Amino acid sequence: MTTLDAVAAHLPELRVSVDDLGAELGLTPTQVRVLRRFNGLSEVRRQRPGETLVDLLEGAARALPTLRGREHLVRYVLHARGVPVVTPYPVNPVHELRERLGLDGAAAFAVTHHACASGLLAIDIAGRMLARDGEPGALALVLAGEQVFTQDERLAADHRVFGEAAGACLVSADGPRDRLLSYVVGQRGDLDHWGPDGLAAMDRFAQDYTELLSEVILAAVKRADLTLDEIGLILPHNVNVVSWRRICHRLGIPVDRVLLDNVALVGHTPSADTFINYATAREQRRLEPGGRYLVAAAGFGAVFSAMIFEH
Repeated sequence: MTTLDAVAAHLPELRVSVDDLGAELGLTPTQVRVLRRFNGLSEVRRQRPGETLVDLLEGAARALPTLRGREHLVRYVLHARGVPVVTPYPVNPVHELRERLGLDGAAAFAVTHHACASGLLAIDIAGRMLARDGEPGALALVLAGEQVFTQDERLAADHRVFGEAAGACLVSADGPRDRLLSYVVGQRGDLDHWGPDGLAAMDRFAQDYTELLSEVILAAVKRADLTLDEIGLILPHNVNVVSWRRICHRLGIPVDRVLLDNVALVGHTPSADTFINYATAREQRRLEPGGRYLVAAAGFGAVFSAMIFEH
């Protein structure tokens, strides 16, 4: 049984407005207005010059309230990445971070296979490995977050703005905390914009996005033997506001059941959105003991994922 022992987020202090990003990226005033008014974006976080990806991930790991003193129980360190390239060769951030945290006895590797939904995949993998090992009290550290390393990550073709932030969680196979009730993934390789169809596949991805993510959400609810009315909160990926309004309309649920606060304030941080939104929900006391919440994400490739937990 996969459980979340603790979750934390780390946001760099530097704030960059969408207007400044527009100037940096050569966007037109109309494109900037679309980002603000239509997609609900306002600013993103950035690290300061000289700060590294390892610094970013370490900030999230150090924020975990239950890691200190239990480093010897961590068997795996997984870096969930929304993009395949995050540092220049031969830098290996997850191995360097493992050393900084004193987790020398843990196996460390990256998970990139589900693009921006890789954070959910990493949680599932961590829980499965711990369950296979069967060691009481063993933990896995899942980290998510990237620097904006390439121009492709600065601004995607559909105008989702990427920010820099990180999240972390400790996963257990026998813990008492947030219990995983279901996990569903839908994969559509025919919608991969890196495939032979290129831009045509990306157009189909955008057209089918609402339906495909809604279907995965409903499948996760069904697999957990629940109804949508029993889901108290949805933690989204922070792509934009308008896409979640469409999904809520299709599902017949109120938009205020989706935690959208961080879309404007943080932007999309590939795989870290899940952890950042969890931290916000906890701060706002929107996670009730015994309550069920759903985490959803989608990534180019194309992957659509949803998890349901009991808090």
